Amino acid sequence: MNNHDAPVTVDELHAYIDGELPADRQSAVSDWLAAHPQDAELVAAWRAQAESIRARYGSVASEPVPERLKLERLLQSGRRGSWTWRIVAAAAAVVAFLIGGGAGWIARGVSATAPSSFEMFTADALDAYKLYVVEVRHPVEVGGDERAHMKQWLSKRVGYPLNVPELQSIGLKLVGGRLLPGPTGEAAAFYMYEGPSGERFTVYCARLHSPQTGLRYRDETHAAAFFWVEDNVAYVVSGPADRDRLKKVTRAVWEQVDGRKS
Repeated sequence: MNNHDAPVTVDELHAYIDGELPADRQSAVSDWLAAHPQDAELVAAWRAQAESIRARYGSVASEPVPERLKLERLLQSGRRGSWTWRIVAAAAAVVAFLIGGGAGWIARGVSATAPSSFEMFTADALDAYKLYVVEVRHPVEVGGDERAHMKQWLSKRVGYPLNVPELQSIGLKLVGGRLLPGPTGEAAAFYMYEGPSGERFTVYCARLHSPQTGLRYRDETHAAAFFWVEDNVAYVVSGPADRDRLKKVTRAVWEQVDGRKS
């Protein structure tokens, strides 16, 4: 059994979230998540919680360490037989762990900072984008040349009539689509488009019982997304982290998914 074929462990899933997975296991974990939707959903939830933790406590990392909490001073106190320094040092280690790479692991037990269903939905959409956009042979289940069939099939599975946006006018060809699990148990539709230079964009949508929102933006290191909720359906348009380009794609999608165009 080569390294790629070795079973994926829970620890590797957490390392995948925290960016600490060895390079020779990256493709194995990506393939595993593509073939195991439940694990992919779980990883998306852990990632969303980890990001929520960092958003809430990350600013602590930039604050100077108080003189009384510096390790040298704590160690000196320890030599005098005091147990207080051990307690404080343990607390400091926990804070560092939360802010650092361990946030993804510890997020399993977090409830007070649990993200909303809309945040989880958006995290899922970005995860799906990053997972499938790099695929060469199997990025979708149904090819773009079967647009009518894909529209009918996905509409039936998600439970409402879908509009599959036509983006040729802005230079994007429909690669195709696939069915994915949403974070709230609803089926999600996923479409992929490709530009002349190979850049890819995706549209991820599903029913979501969440208040209607205006257009929002989320930016990550190599990917970004615009997202919104309308008539209990959430939409996420993901692509490379070029805000102006992504906004243009999003507007073209928005003009069609509200039912005014087919």
